[in-house]
Amino acid sequence: MSDAGAEGMAMPVSDTADAALRVEILRKVYGGGGPEPVEAVRDLAFTVTAGAITCLIGPSGAGKTTTLRILLGLDPDYEGRVTPPPDEAGIAMAFQEPRLLPWRTVEQNVRLALPRPARAQNLDALFESLGLTPWRGRYPGALSLGMARRVSLARALAQKPRILILDEPFVSLDDNAAASLRGLVVAAVEGSGMGVLMVTHNVAEALEIADRLLLVSGRPASLLGTIALDRPRGQRDRGWVEANRASLAGRFPGVIAS
Repeated sequence: MSDAGAEGMAMPVSDTADAALRVEILRKVYGGGGPEPVEAVRDLAFTVTAGAITCLIGPSGAGKTTTLRILLGLDPDYEGRVTPPPDEAGIAMAFQEPRLLPWRTVEQNVRLALPRPARAQNLDALFESLGLTPWRGRYPGALSLGMARRVSLARALAQKPRILILDEPFVSLDDNAAASLRGLVVAAVEGSGMGVLMVTHNVAEALEIADRLLLVSGRPASLLGTIALDRPRGQRDRGWVEANRASLAGRFPGVIAS
């Protein structure tokens, strides 16, 4: 594990070479004209790299959700820039809550997320890759949380994004379901070359699948460190993960619990 360090607005040169997305949030304030403004983000700069999984880790209430809203173009009221702009970046998102329409089948939920001209495309390979082929005609009420999250992932991947954003995608799943879904995310990245930005509180989970960790401070969210994970994913056993989690907890006690 190597520290490619980032402090304030500084970014490692290696991050920019094949960046799919560049984020520079100088300042985001809620209620700026009111009596008690809240500064949510300050000097947060990072990149999302094509063909890699980047995990954003920070304490609860640090401004991670605010950052995602900015990346998705849902909150334009901030100082800074996102390059390319959200409406041109090719971003798709899988939310923590699958948000499936209960009166639509699995296949209909996936197709409805596509632009109307693209809804008739062949999705056989996508459903097969995610283990959803037998479930295409079922309704969300028949799905476990793990399967519903697979449908949410399918809905995002069907859009053929250049950047996939995941918000706590494995939380509340049992170990087997979480491991299976992690494997599907890794396979999707390796098969498509898209960049992934994943928000998670689970540091061990991030150490298992990420190529890079972005550690952010408590509010206002600022970048504390960019950690490159050099060991191949297939060689990260439980001992390696725990040793590095403990090391990070010692270096970033306000971000990672010991």
